[in-house]
Amino acid sequence: MSSQLKNVETIPVGSLGIVALKSCSAMGDKVNDYIVKWREERENEHKSTIAFAGYQKDSYLVETSCPRFGSGEAKGILSESVRGYDLYLLVDVCNYSLTYNVSGFENHMSPDDHYQDLKRIIAAVSGKARRITVIMPFLYESRQHKRSSRESLDCALALQELTAMGVESIITFDAHDPRVQNAIPLKSFETVQPTYQFIKALLRNVPDIHMNKDETLIISPDEGAMGRAVYFANVIGVNVGMFYKRRDYTKIVNGRNPIVAHEYLGQDVEGKDVIIIDDMISSGESMIDVATELKKRKAGRIFVCATFGLFTSGLARFDQAYKDGLIYRVVTTNLIYQTPELLSREYYINADMSKYIALLIDTLNHDSTISDLLNPTERIQKILKKYGKK
Repeated sequence: MSSQLKNVETIPVGSLGIVALKSCSAMGDKVNDYIVKWREERENEHKSTIAFAGYQKDSYLVETSCPRFGSGEAKGILSESVRGYDLYLLVDVCNYSLTYNVSGFENHMSPDDHYQDLKRIIAAVSGKARRITVIMPFLYESRQHKRSSRESLDCALALQELTAMGVESIITFDAHDPRVQNAIPLKSFETVQPTYQFIKALLRNVPDIHMNKDETLIISPDEGAMGRAVYFANVIGVNVGMFYKRRDYTKIVNGRNPIVAHEYLGQDVEGKDVIIIDDMISSGESMIDVATELKKRKAGRIFVCATFGLFTSGLARFDQAYKDGLIYRVVTTNLIYQTPELLSREYYINADMSKYIALLIDTLNHDSTISDLLNPTERIQKILKKYGKK
């Protein structure tokens, strides 16, 4: 049974409200449009009853703002009542394009600023909502998830802080280490993999890609990404390989041990399409190094798939890699801010996640299970058959 049919069998938890913070306004608009359309088309004999009051609206977006004083301090404001609402707060902590003034100087918003704004809006709700769910695609401080010396555990602290403020559940995508959910064992924490959207984007934009073990290979750029690479390879029926980073543990550069070399473990890559899968592209240095090593081994086309395209060192490195034939295509999602320059690149493929987030919100608002949405294996098999790759 489709999720659309399942949903009409259950009563909504409360009137749906979507709070898309300014950092996530574009995604919020797309998600809202999907849900408005679905609920207009959805037939249900109970839609006129009191349990479905406010079920069908022109918009589910709740207007909010976080104005700032000249000193840089801010406050969260709700422009309408949310009493009894089932609220879903969307925030992109990586949106550095937003700015604010501090004593006449322009500041770009950091992840800390976005996280503080999220807390301000939760505080403005003042416990009046029936339920609060935070959808934070890039989990705040997710790379500071474990202690290796005398260090702060920022991600765990943030999760505990949010739940203490009344957040019922947290949904994130491709968490750097899902075990961070142990910090809030009594609350709902879901980390979602965009594997289906990657495959869909590749099939739509690269018609001649071959999804078979004789012509395609999935590569993990390090040991940390091995789990997602194995799943990706298994659902499309191809083999997997891995690089591991040989580091110089006698030195520390920018807070970490520098990488000396990338060593490869796996079968021959000669002439094959290679898909490198990881959770994020930060500076892109590791991805370029891995692609270089693969080309030395005579790999065919190289595709890079990452949930989050941060590109903290700009696009010049990837532009040159594409020009040199190192990389054929780069696929990332629209879960975080994308620059116009990135979207204009010939080698870039955008994996749109807005419909998926809309499905999650619509299903959860009906208090229905999202297990089918979290496990995309069946949908992947269907799309492979649709494109004749199965």
